Amino acid sequence: MINQFSILQNNNKKQHVESIIAMAVYQADNAKWLREAIESMTEQSYTDFLFVIVADGPVPQKITRVLEDVASKDDRVIIASNSHNVGLASSMNSVAEFGMQFNPSFFIRMDADDISEENRLLRQITYLKKHSNISVLGSALTEVNESGVKVGARVMPASHRQIVRILPRRCSLNHPTVVIRYNVFNDGHRYDSDLLNTQDYFFWINLASKGYIFRNLKDRLLKFRRVNNFYKRRGLSKSLNEFRARLYAIRKLKQLSPYNFFYACGVLALRLMPGKVVKLAYKLDRHLLERFGKH
Repeated sequence: MINQFSILQNNNKKQHVESIIAMAVYQADNAKWLREAIESMTEQSYTDFLFVIVADGPVPQKITRVLEDVASKDDRVIIASNSHNVGLASSMNSVAEFGMQFNPSFFIRMDADDISEENRLLRQITYLKKHSNISVLGSALTEVNESGVKVGARVMPASHRQIVRILPRRCSLNHPTVVIRYNVFNDGHRYDSDLLNTQDYFFWINLASKGYIFRNLKDRLLKFRRVNNFYKRRGLSKSLNEFRARLYAIRKLKQLSPYNFFYACGVLALRLMPGKVVKLAYKLDRHLLERFGKH
């Protein structure tokens, strides 16, 4: 079935903006968290953007009301929709292509259940303006529970060398935190729309293999919602896609080693274990990753 991407609400009068913010929302999202996520972006200290929110297929009336309300109050918010649920990758590609008409410099990711810190965009855009060689900029994040209480953190390796070196073992950028220089899309690169998960992982591998430069800030610029079923989310499909991504990274980035290969096999086995085991491994992984990022 061919998807129809359409604009539902657009009060914008600008012909040029510096940045496009992209968010997708689907039927299972929480309307309260969605409003918090949107307001965390519309209340940013940085203001030169259009915020395109895609309803990925039919959504409940509660979500529709939130979208209509925020768009009526802020003409930077544009509401779009997919004719049916096609996934995050296709939604992001549609927003990137729609945004090209405004000749932007930056593409900003945001998820429908997270909260950006007020200075997130100013910090990231300022950094990218000072470092023109960097194409993809992520940041650390704070993990919060359903009530917004801190339960952890995720600090990724900072340098390009570290980020690429670790890619065969893990996705080394926090996807909801990234700002991508728009020349990546102008050069013809896109998320793989055939993937319903792990799309960011494959995207970073492809960009790294083409020589684009990455960076992660140590600043925790986003509150990431870690809900109760977090450790149980990865089903067989996502686990296998992560395994394929690791093998793809090993080949594409020319990092074949027994350690990388057995690491990929070990993580696949771990993903299929009971939730309690996964939870313990996740906490250990956060600890090791934070220590790695300090070196």
